[in-house]
Order: sequence, then C-alpha cells, then structure tokens
Amino acid sequence: MVSFKYKGFIFQALFLVLVVEHAVSDPIHNNFTNSIRDRAATTCNLFQGKWVMDASYPLYESSTCPFIDPEFDCIKYGRPDRQYLKFSWRPDACNLPRFNGLDFLKRWSGKRIMFVGDSLSLNQWLSLACMIHASVPNSKTNYVRQASLSSVTFQDYGVTLLLYRSPYLVDITRENIGRVLKLNSIQQGNAWRGMDMLVFNTWHWWTHKGNDQSWDYIQDGTTISKDMNRLMAFYKGLTTWARWVELNVDPTKTKVFFQGISPTHYQGRDWQAGPKNCNGEQVPLTGSTYPAGTPPEVQVVNKVLSRIKKPVFLLDITTLSQLRKDAHPSAYSGDHSGVDCSHWCLPGLPDTWNQLLYAALVM
Repeated sequence: MVSFKYKGFIFQALFLVLVVEHAVSDPIHNNFTNSIRDRAATTCNLFQGKWVMDASYPLYESSTCPFIDPEFDCIKYGRPDRQYLKFSWRPDACNLPRFNGLDFLKRWSGKRIMFVGDSLSLNQWLSLACMIHASVPNSKTNYVRQASLSSVTFQDYGVTLLLYRSPYLVDITRENIGRVLKLNSIQQGNAWRGMDMLVFNTWHWWTHKGNDQSWDYIQDGTTISKDMNRLMAFYKGLTTWARWVELNVDPTKTKVFFQGISPTHYQGRDWQAGPKNCNGEQVPLTGSTYPAGTPPEVQVVNKVLSRIKKPVFLLDITTLSQLRKDAHPSAYSGDHSGVDCSHWCLPGLPDTWNQLLYAALVM
C-alpha cells in the first residue's frame, strides 16, 4: 500500500484502487452526464478555458444586494483592490452565455430550487439571489434566514431559492455516546423531495478535526469508531447520497446538479508562491492548469457520479476555481476571524458558478 500527502492529509493509494475496482465491478452509467460529456467533446467543454479581463463585470454591486452575508462582503469590509471583480470565464471552444436573471425567472416561474450543502452552498445560493435581484431590482422578495433552512422568494414570479444546510449530506445524530456521523443514513433527504432543481455540495467538513469537527464518532454500517480515513468516509457518504438520488429523484420533474469541489488557497506552494496564503493576491493564475494538479477528492466525486443511473450534471468548477487565488475574502470578511482562503467574495467567483449553471440549463 502506497501513501501520498495532499494539503496536509495522508491518503492510502489502495483506497483509490478500490474505488476504481468498485466502479468497474458495478458498470452503471450516468446517461445524462455522459451525454453532456459527449456533447462537450464535440462542441464545447464549459469548464476548460481561461480567465480574461472583462470591463462589463461585476454582474451586480454588493451594496445593492440585500442578501449578502458579511462573511462574503469583501468591499464593505475594506478590500482595497477591485481588479478581481473584472474577470470573466472564457471557455476555449465556445461563448458562455451571459446570465439573464429575468429569463431565469421566467423559465423557472412557480418552481423551487434548493441548494443543499455547507457554506460553499451558502456562497452560491446568495450569489444567485444577488444575480437575479440585479435583473429585477424592483421585484417583491421574501427573505428568510434560519439555521437549517433559508429561502429567497421572488414573489412576482413565484420562484423560490432555498438553502438546506447539510455539510456532510448524510446524517449526524445525537446518541448516548455523543454525536455520531452516520455514513449510511440520509433521513434528512425527506426535506429535499419535491424540488424542481437540486444543487448538492459537500467536502470541506470531511477534513475538519479537533474543535472544528462536528461529530464524536463515525458509523459505517454496524461499526462505530472514533475515526477513519477521511477520503474513504467521504466516498461512503457520497455513495449513500447517490443511492438517495436513485431512489427519490424523478428526472422528469427534478434536475439534479452536483457542485464540484471548491478549492482552498491556504498553501502558496500549490501555485508555486512559496510559504504564503491567498491574502494579498489580486489576479488569477494565467493559463488553464493549476500547478498542484487535481485533488484526490475530485476523483471520488467522479467515481460516484459515474455510477448513478439518474441524470446528474457535474458543475466541474474545481480547476477554474483553483486559478482564482485572488477571489477569497482573505482578511476582508466581517464574520470570519483570521484569513479566509476557503470561501469567496461576492460579487465574485460563485457568480461564474451560477453562470455555468445557467448555461447548462439553456445551451
């Protein structure tokens, strides 16, 4: 068995071999995702490209959006530079359609769209709300923020954007021994049923340890332990989510997206910048590749998605986001102590994620 290290975490190479073998022994194909990849191969891969200066950006001003959390409002909390706001994503083989909030509202009139995941889902959810609001600034809205379920409703169009907080997607329960992360349980999925669109995300919390860890024990089947290989745990939990999709999603009524792995920029050596982090970075990396390469959790996502029969579209945002070392709140976050190289400023990178979401719906 060979060990390798990535961002401070040591993983076992045998795990990835087992994942590959599992995928080969269970050759279920994602028809929707495969059709998208086939189309991309002959027409346009939306996720292969580069960042370019664009004077028409940003798509909205943070001061005019009533939904932005202090955590992401970098301008309000003193970020002095503005160049990071002026980049747009340009795919190599086609033009990315510009986001049209009014068109989005008309297409999804009377529908419910739910983001499910951690604070990166919050980042994207607020971004989409701001992008739509900029198109219809006088539209009546109803904004509700709660611990587990939040919503923005554009009342004139009957469109509701919901956010369900679920950092792991699988359940955490309180039991006699403490908080138990259950890799095979997803009872909270009952709250996700009946949506017209679902956008899922998970990964960052799977790496948390110490005081940042939100569970005391981890349960895999009937086995309860204090810990296990986190990448393996992620694979097992994501596989449980995949089974939920298979059993509960009617693709004629619900579109399903998986927000790809959002990268962090705490280690400057990842982009050949030495012992530093994202603080002070003002421009993206040039080109289309990231020096540190693809993180192993992306391989897990790809393996799990390749085995789902139901159509799931992967928003493959990892590489294009890796290039944006300049787009984090860093020291300019009202609700985050220290330097935040994990989340993203608004306006900013999550607006591109939503532009790609829009493109996947209209192209």
